[in-house]
Amino acid sequence: MKFLIEDVTVYFPYDHIYPEQYCYMIELKRTLDAKGHCLLEMPTGTGKTIALLSLITSYCLSKPQSPMKLIYCTRTVHEMEKTLAELKILHNYQIKHLGPQARILAIGLSSRKNLCVNPTVVAAENRDSVDAGCRKLTASWVRALASENPDVAMCEFFENYEKAASAAVLPPGVYTLQELRAFGKEKGWCPYFLARHMVQFANVVVYSYQYLLDPKVAGIISKEMQKESVVVFDEAHNIDNVCIEALSVSVRRKTLEGATWNLSRISQEIDRFKATDASILRAEYNRLVEGLALRGNLPITDNWLSNPALPDDILKEAVPGNIRRAEHFLHVLRRLVQYLSGRLDTENVEKESPVGFVASLSSHAGIDQKTLKFCYDRLHSLMLTLEITDTDEFLHIQTICDFATLVGTYGRGFSIIIEPFDERMPHIPDPVLQLSCHDASLAIKPVFDRFQSVLITSGTLSPIDLYPRLLNFHPVVSRSFTMSLTRDCICPMVLTRGSDQLPVSTKFDMRSDPGVVRNYGKLLLEMVSVVPDGIVCFFVSYSYMDGIINTWNDSGILKLVFIETQDVVETTLALDNYRRACDSGRGAVFFSVARGKVAEGIDFDRHYGRLVIMIGVPFQYTLSKILLARLEYLRDTFQIKEGDFLTFDALRQAAQCVGRVIRSKADYGMMIFADKRYSRHDKRSKLPSWILSHLQDANLNLSTDMALHIAREFLKKMAQPYDKTGSSDKKTLLSQEELEKLGDGSMHEMSY
Repeated sequence: MKFLIEDVTVYFPYDHIYPEQYCYMIELKRTLDAKGHCLLEMPTGTGKTIALLSLITSYCLSKPQSPMKLIYCTRTVHEMEKTLAELKILHNYQIKHLGPQARILAIGLSSRKNLCVNPTVVAAENRDSVDAGCRKLTASWVRALASENPDVAMCEFFENYEKAASAAVLPPGVYTLQELRAFGKEKGWCPYFLARHMVQFANVVVYSYQYLLDPKVAGIISKEMQKESVVVFDEAHNIDNVCIEALSVSVRRKTLEGATWNLSRISQEIDRFKATDASILRAEYNRLVEGLALRGNLPITDNWLSNPALPDDILKEAVPGNIRRAEHFLHVLRRLVQYLSGRLDTENVEKESPVGFVASLSSHAGIDQKTLKFCYDRLHSLMLTLEITDTDEFLHIQTICDFATLVGTYGRGFSIIIEPFDERMPHIPDPVLQLSCHDASLAIKPVFDRFQSVLITSGTLSPIDLYPRLLNFHPVVSRSFTMSLTRDCICPMVLTRGSDQLPVSTKFDMRSDPGVVRNYGKLLLEMVSVVPDGIVCFFVSYSYMDGIINTWNDSGILKLVFIETQDVVETTLALDNYRRACDSGRGAVFFSVARGKVAEGIDFDRHYGRLVIMIGVPFQYTLSKILLARLEYLRDTFQIKEGDFLTFDALRQAAQCVGRVIRSKADYGMMIFADKRYSRHDKRSKLPSWILSHLQDANLNLSTDMALHIAREFLKKMAQPYDKTGSSDKKTLLSQEELEKLGDGSMHEMSY
């Protein structure tokens, strides 16, 4: 269908549209017109992705002179592929109506591991090994050597890509990762470097959050992106955590041992170069004396990770004199590793600010702040000079230099926390020194400053007013939409007690109570007898899940269940078998963990998930020193109370878990919040409005037998035929004619 939103003709590739999709597009357009940023919460299963893509691409088509491009950030490769598949449908529809002028180039960009087509390189087991394998065949010095010695191995795909030069381009179209690989194989070109090159010319780029939020990656991949770009962070409920992880570093004994080995190896390489070609080291020294940038126009194959500090924070000054000579720089790194090793020899938890840490480092090891700031870039320069290709073996010294540069750059928003052991396992010594970032706004600020509009959207952003404070920005639009439904296909319940009327909760003083464990087991057993299809059960942590499953197993409660573990392969296999059990008609139970992989990215639509049970409130481990330091920082800097943040964080995780069950309006499912704390208004009110609007007062304080009765009635009601478009007074599926008849005013009433 084709319709107008003010002065923009929107091309929407389906015959019908949901009212909330239309309202969502209106708010998106308002954001783009204002050239500002926005926060939009849209219920799961309401076509958020296609609404985003339709409005933004149509907006670009209406302004052909504008250099606007769309940068769409997802969290997983699976989400990236889904987005590109939706875009392909939309693109075909736009070409059908507009002809060749609607042609765009849209590509997904991922790591070498997902794009490489060289069989020997891609066979490596992890991403770092694939990266290093690629460098061994494509680094500029390797290729120079191969031109003299035909026995030196090179990558034929990269060589063909280089030979094609300016002819190596992607024709217009929408390319998924699979299609990029297929195109590369067909042409004999390297898909990874082709995609990297085409990013600057593409109208739509779909890639991971890290490519914009992690300075080490953003400095290479995203530096060419124009200011007029529109950035979308989809499924962005955890965006503050992604920002914090991008600027945090952990150092363990293993890291220091590996770094010591790395330094010995680098020292040997320096001695070898001194003996064979000292002029290369001399040339590097002269370059550093002159203060030239470490990465001028480096060949694309020699680009290593960029500086871990944010680009605006890096001073444009020369590398300090005391680390210009390679030997002197190694000596500084050895002293740094020795100092960190000494700091790990502690029996007490220590917490320090970066300023205090740098002062202590200066007095004990004689390394000043400016030297620390340049460690990462200096290491990068040295590894290029020494022509080191197996960068995967040097990850430990990279981590140390990453830590040094961050601690030398930032005085605020960070803490250094040294713990001699994990508090949950105090009998096992496992010392760790963590540079922990507390301020999510540090990583995202350059994105807000640089790009015209940044859209943060998800199905679970409630309470939405906390995000502008956490990320320190002012949205021009901040909205939460409800779901327009022809029938009440969502049935949330709050279960506070078992059939024996004993309260249930995962509060620390109650979670191990045999009565609580028994009642949770009985709840599951009773629900299995009523629900014919898949049931997904979320626990607050892996350790609690393990404990409760062992108890249930001993008492003979468990029959056929599938369990998420921390092993990705095992979990994928369990999920696959769970789906097969559901497909066979016998139903199944899947045990999972809030904050786990399944809670974040796997859909349990249709018969794969008719019921989700959220056992407990998934609070973070509140004795964690890192969490306590972050809470203190949020209180002092942004006036966010500890309790408010912890509740907000736990409830967004719970909403994310139960949201897995409903993936479209034709779907239906029940959600049981099994913990007496959900009956409190201050907790419950933090859930998204699209869940709260279906949570009736009668479903608020249930025992197991009452929940069972409600489940029976709900499933009986859902088995009846229903009208998908809705009644005349409340339409949930609008055709083009109905959309044109309705005014904007009535649309807003339907969606808020």
